[in-house]
Amino acid sequence: MSFPWAKHYEPKSPVMKWVDERLPLPRFVYDAVGAGYPVPRNLNYFWNFGVLAGAALMIQIITGVVLAMHYAANGAIAFDSVEHIMRDVNFGWLLRYAHATGASMFFVVVYIHIFRGLYFGSYKAPREMIWLLGVVIFLLMMATAFMGYVLPWGQMSFWGAQVITGFFSAIPVVGESIRIWLLGGYAPDNAALNRFFSLHFLLPFVILGVIILHVWALHIPGSNNPTGVEVKGEQDTVPFHPYYTAKDGMGLGVFLLIFAFILFFYPNALGHPDNYVPANPLQTPAHIVPEWYFWPFYAILRAFTVDFFFIPAKLWGVLAMFGSIILLFFLPWLDTSPVRSGNYRPTFKIAFWILVIDVLVLGWCGGSPAEPQYVIASQIAAIYYFAHFLIILPIISATERPRPLPASITEAVLGKHGGMASVGSQPVPAE
Repeated sequence: MSFPWAKHYEPKSPVMKWVDERLPLPRFVYDAVGAGYPVPRNLNYFWNFGVLAGAALMIQIITGVVLAMHYAANGAIAFDSVEHIMRDVNFGWLLRYAHATGASMFFVVVYIHIFRGLYFGSYKAPREMIWLLGVVIFLLMMATAFMGYVLPWGQMSFWGAQVITGFFSAIPVVGESIRIWLLGGYAPDNAALNRFFSLHFLLPFVILGVIILHVWALHIPGSNNPTGVEVKGEQDTVPFHPYYTAKDGMGLGVFLLIFAFILFFYPNALGHPDNYVPANPLQTPAHIVPEWYFWPFYAILRAFTVDFFFIPAKLWGVLAMFGSIILLFFLPWLDTSPVRSGNYRPTFKIAFWILVIDVLVLGWCGGSPAEPQYVIASQIAAIYYFAHFLIILPIISATERPRPLPASITEAVLGKHGGMASVGSQPVPAE
């Protein structure tokens, strides 16, 4: 979006003027995150999580590059190379724990970022491309995290790779060939480790590239805001710097404090004890489970226990697991309400919080043993998950009567601090 009132970059020194004429990188940075980029004046701290996700990615890339210098992608010594990093490399324990803890923190931030987008309607026009690129980033993150989990070559690494890749064999005709191609053989071994290590190293840079497209797409329509009302004038915006650089700096400081607390006091809290035992193909763990951030999707995969329409339950589970993510690509067209923000959609707000609880239940079921009570709970939760997007959300969009919107962002801000905002001819308290 072009803002006529936005400030333009004007280099002061001759050196910066010379650089700007030949490589306008300072101008690009100024227009992207400086005073040259106006943003809505009412953004709350939920808008910090985009920056936090970028910070988490950089932590993963920096620690991952250094760890790769000492890791050996060989089934005979992979586990020992991780122990070597922990015990013999200078600050190797810090790098390894920062990388492992950083993955969990990355997913925490991204999950909050996604649910913020769901609640405030950040997927609606004209921001569909921002949302679609965000879902692509999420898929790449999941692929990267899965392959990274295999690399320590502990018991859960080996059997996680065995089980998850085994689900591809449920695909008719080509499934077994895909599984062999992924593993480079009939079971996880040196070929699989080399493939996963190569892709795990490469994909974060692909994610970084897609994030650049994501931010680029964001700068075209501009940021959404808690009211969902578009910017109508200069009074509705403030420069990104210094207002939101300071706010993001505050959020980043809190994030790093929490990250450091987990890193130094509870570095193993988010890992599985079986992964600290060397991989043994002859001994199956009592309970095979992926990392916690995969639990909701793992619960959906396990929810199918009966064959339907001559299609095996295993294949239904695989289709449902991938479908639960692919469904997010169609969200901009499933929710047809003209109102973006959940603050002004009372029925949608109730459905949203039920969805949040539903995903938490799926996560609880996915991390629990495959016992009848957890399977039944995951089946009910999986049914609601798909019903929310395919049935409930379209019905709410067509039948809901939203609350009146403020006439502008400024009106909403002033009303929130004690003023009155008029909507049409009726003065009402603004949100």
